[in-house]
Amino acid sequence: MEEKIIGKVAISNRHVHLTQEIYDKLFAEPLSIKRPLNQIGEFAAFQTVTLKTAKAEIPNVRLIGPLRAYNQVEISRSDAYTLGLNPPVRQSGDLEDSETITIIGPKGEVTLKDACIQAERHVHMNAKKAEELGLKHEDIVHLIVDNDKGGVMDAFVKVTKNGFFEIHLDRDDANAFLLNTGDEVIIEK
Repeated sequence: MEEKIIGKVAISNRHVHLTQEIYDKLFAEPLSIKRPLNQIGEFAAFQTVTLKTAKAEIPNVRLIGPLRAYNQVEISRSDAYTLGLNPPVRQSGDLEDSETITIIGPKGEVTLKDACIQAERHVHMNAKKAEELGLKHEDIVHLIVDNDKGGVMDAFVKVTKNGFFEIHLDRDDANAFLLNTGDEVIIEK
């Protein structure tokens, strides 16, 4: 009998990734680390922005560092309803034909076309862990939740050099299954 693969959940709340160019339009000071994230080299920044659409605003949205080669806003479906948007469910970086959104910082504001998505559920890991588990980048796995609101969700495997083994769910998915950061679920191939 095959041994069960157990993974820990990390809830990924709404957040923003920015390029240096856009960051400089929004902030006067350098990006600073509030706390490191489990994904090696990544961190939650002290800096926050406001997300704005014609319908609504959401303040205090955390920036994630380091700065990137592309601008990306990740929101949940609940956030999308609040903002009056319909962002596609996508993997990070797949931004073509995604939503336009305005980002307000202390120094200014920018409107970014093709920048807003709802992140696809994913399981982070590095190549060594993927090989150990018999998985490869973009494999689809089933996440089995065994609690009062248990069930099964699909997620894709995200293999990166800095990948720390954990499951990323947005706030809506976590709430639907009564999951908190640190909870364990079964990962089935």
